[in-house]
Amino acid sequence: MPESLELDRTDVRLLRLLQKNARQTNKELAERVGVAPSTALERIRRLRAARVLRGAHADVSPKAVGVGVEALVAVRLVRHSREAVEAFLAHLRAAPMVIGFFHLAGADDFLVHVGARDAAHLRDLAMTTFTERPEVAHIQTSLVYDAYRSDEPPMYVE
Repeated sequence: MPESLELDRTDVRLLRLLQKNARQTNKELAERVGVAPSTALERIRRLRAARVLRGAHADVSPKAVGVGVEALVAVRLVRHSREAVEAFLAHLRAAPMVIGFFHLAGADDFLVHVGARDAAHLRDLAMTTFTERPEVAHIQTSLVYDAYRSDEPPMYVE
């Protein structure tokens, strides 16, 4: 969050409500917070512009779109330099089978969540997405048997 953006009680209340249910209408949010709809709309626009609100997403079933295998790939770079990290980040952002990733401190530099049709597709994905990259020194792939998420979204604002 940018340091120049101060969040007041109304902003925090809007964020709490949106974290619980991002599909609420502006009118519903305004009523629950006790402000005019135009005020709620302007505040939400400001929060989006400042990247405090980073989006609302649909949770799509991987199996429904042909993903039969998911894996977590731990990646160690040859050098953890700014140039290597930025090149690898750009590559991950463009890779279609990457579901998400973390840039880490510790023995591994990245933990990448990928989806593939099957084991053969996962092997090919590991080769082309990871081992053929000049920045990559080592990968370790762990199959995901099942994924669980909390029924409640994370509450970053309390």
